[in-house]
Amino acid sequence: MTIEHGAAVVDIPDQPDQLDPFEVRVLAVLAEKEALTPDNYPLSLNTLTNGCNQLSSRDPVMQLSEETVAEVLQRLMQRKFVSGVTQAGARVVKYEHRMRVKWTLEQDKLAVLAILMLRGLQTAGEIRTRSGRMHDFKSVAEVESSLQFLIDKYPPLVSKLSLAPGTKEPRYGHRLAGDAALARQESAFGAVSTPAAGGRTAQLEQEIAALRAEVDDLKAQFAAFKQQFE
Repeated sequence: MTIEHGAAVVDIPDQPDQLDPFEVRVLAVLAEKEALTPDNYPLSLNTLTNGCNQLSSRDPVMQLSEETVAEVLQRLMQRKFVSGVTQAGARVVKYEHRMRVKWTLEQDKLAVLAILMLRGLQTAGEIRTRSGRMHDFKSVAEVESSLQFLIDKYPPLVSKLSLAPGTKEPRYGHRLAGDAALARQESAFGAVSTPAAGGRTAQLEQEIAALRAEVDDLKAQFAAFKQQFE
């Protein structure tokens, strides 16, 4: 089942313990920015909204209003996924995720889960390439070990998918939005997958996306630095 929110189409979870796509995005951005911009964490509503709408390192790209993100945060706080933090001297409430506590995750597992939440179905090699600034995996085998931990959780947080046509490596996806949502992602990926996807072009696209993400993070750090003198 889906609902439309502006230009976005949103899957409604089938079970009460599942997350909708906006909740997945908000949680993943909080986990990402905790690692990438620790001096600017917890996040204000404005910073969090910008992170949700970031054009690089996001699949799908979203356009959420601050009002929508605020509503999502309220739902997540009610379910103990997020905490609101009022810092001394601060004029606004800031927000931090509680996924590490809720699911007993060390940073390597959290990094893998967050990358899947932010960027959809991926191979272990793609996860390693994209998660370097959240956690430095020394090998693909280390990523696979973290993935297996998430698969073995009860209930499982991640699934290993069957090989798509024209591919040589299995892809993984998170299960936080339910099995039906994961199946739709798998079906859509299979429909557009081609053997050329793993070639030099795909590698260059990954490198460009990583550079864009670094630029976005540097901008966020510079903005936080400027605020100290305003």
